[in-house]
Amino acid sequence: MNFGHVYFVFHSLMNPQIAESGFRAFFAKLKKRRIVETLAAFIGGGWLLVEVVERLLVGHYKFPEETIDLTVVSVIGALLATLVWRWFRSTEKRPGNVKIEVLLVPLIILATVAIDLNLVLQIAGLPGKTLLIGIAALCLGIVWVILKLSQWASAMPESRKKEIEVSELSAVRPEKSIVVLPFTDLSPQKDQDYFCDGMTEEIITDLSRVRDLLVISRNSAMTFRGTQKKTGEIAKEVKVRYVLEGSVRKAGNDLRITAQMIDAMNDSHVWAEKYTGTLDDVFDIQEKVSRSIVNALKVKLEPEESRRMSERLIDNLAAYDCYLKAYAEILEMTEDGLNRGVRHLQNGLDIMGENALLYSGLAFAHLQLVNIGAKHEEDLEKAEEFGKKALAIDPEFARAHAVLGWIAMWKNPRQVIHHFKSALSISPDDSFSLQGLACCYIQLKGSIAAAIPVCEKLVRVDPLNMTTQWLQGGIHFYSGEYGHALPPWRRLYDLYPDNPIAQFYYAMTLAYLGQMDQAFPIIDRSASSTPENAFTKQGLMLKYAILKDKGDVFREMTPEFQKTCQRDCTFAHHLAGIYALLGDTKEALDWLDTAVNRGFINYPLLAEKDLFLANIRGEERFKKLLERVKYEWEHFKE
Repeated sequence: MNFGHVYFVFHSLMNPQIAESGFRAFFAKLKKRRIVETLAAFIGGGWLLVEVVERLLVGHYKFPEETIDLTVVSVIGALLATLVWRWFRSTEKRPGNVKIEVLLVPLIILATVAIDLNLVLQIAGLPGKTLLIGIAALCLGIVWVILKLSQWASAMPESRKKEIEVSELSAVRPEKSIVVLPFTDLSPQKDQDYFCDGMTEEIITDLSRVRDLLVISRNSAMTFRGTQKKTGEIAKEVKVRYVLEGSVRKAGNDLRITAQMIDAMNDSHVWAEKYTGTLDDVFDIQEKVSRSIVNALKVKLEPEESRRMSERLIDNLAAYDCYLKAYAEILEMTEDGLNRGVRHLQNGLDIMGENALLYSGLAFAHLQLVNIGAKHEEDLEKAEEFGKKALAIDPEFARAHAVLGWIAMWKNPRQVIHHFKSALSISPDDSFSLQGLACCYIQLKGSIAAAIPVCEKLVRVDPLNMTTQWLQGGIHFYSGEYGHALPPWRRLYDLYPDNPIAQFYYAMTLAYLGQMDQAFPIIDRSASSTPENAFTKQGLMLKYAILKDKGDVFREMTPEFQKTCQRDCTFAHHLAGIYALLGDTKEALDWLDTAVNRGFINYPLLAEKDLFLANIRGEERFKKLLERVKYEWEHFKE
């Protein structure tokens, strides 16, 4: 039994609400690994063998009394070795490729042989060898452990040598690495933040096209807006060498932009420039800034990189202004803000006609309206329609592939990885695509080995993004390692204590570990501030299910919330566990069926590791569904 099982059983005893579930899960594992029948066979067979030795060999043939001890020790050693082999042999996840049973079984046999040898020497009248035999057995055991661990270490693939917890990277800063800080608005009216953010994003996008340059993503860069931190502190936090900072002064049609690049290693100015002109010059100025940075860093541009840096997805200034305003509204993630964003984007299309960037923005806006639960299937269809229009205009537009990847999470899970990998083949450091690919590997597929390098790359290019930080807990949570998921999600909750997503996953992990006294207050706090949020509702349903309050569970399941959960496979999976805790087998299996139909094929989690599903694993319907999941999991093609 591993420490995670011990931890869960202990907290189950302290928290009777989940004790039943925990013990059922434990006994289900005993049954699956044939522990009970092994014990029964050894108790029966061992007793019979001892009786034969005692009555026949010792009683009739006058063997020494120590023969009984020899038999008992041998039976106990064989029992322990068999139990260890059956328990650990069924473990699907082997951190570091270490096979516990291969280490322990020979050691148990060695100890048994050493004790038996001492007994044989006593029978033969040769005492005094106990210490010598003990030392020899200890030395052989140490040699065996060292030998096997060294063999596994040398045979271990590089991807498995890496620690799953990906937050702690080397402090070494890549030579060609930079963070572009949000440009400061120096305009007289102080109303050009959206324009400054657009300037920042365009420069980041340009630099990201240079493969030899590590550029921190927009999401992480924007966290430094208005910061009082020194450039050296910022560079250290995101692990880059260079920092670009600048300002924008826009008055009427006049434009002045300043920019400077600082080497954080010695706090020296590498390059600085001031640009003046009109709004009509903004695209040229952006390109000049980007090329100046590349030249200052002595990075050689490939012809394709140079060509792409000169491309402009929008060359109409009025339409570009519409796009910038829309993007600022969309990032608010409110229904009103998203609707305003849609109107701005539509105005941009009215001004310049069909455009890939504007269509992908519309796709993203409608997707987020669905994501926050404000809209449903109609807007999801619109999102897909606009995403396909963007791709038809520009098949090499990474952002369109990425948006379609996120839409496919709900509409066609089989296409998810295709879209994200297509986006990353065009823009390898695009954090939006990296996040989607990592979520797919972790949540849908349960392929932790595939997710690790993606998450590591995210930590490099977008370390401060909330999704990047969520993934550091998700990589453990969706492999059933709840104890390991807790610390990173505690950090996430500390950073975003009012965010319903951070609240829900932290509280849910606490519940898996039996820490209801900590989980319930977080759920209640979320309910008091965002009662209609989908994550808040799931948290409340979890609490009510643990308390066996069936009425309140069903009251939370409003028709609108049900629609939201039916299209999201991870929501459906959570609800399956919640209803299983409640004891409602039919609802639990219905939601699990929905999750699988929507692409949730994380077989290792469903088969054994999800403790909340313990109540329904014995159901025939569950077993049949699991057979399908196993087949799809084993035959999954990217």
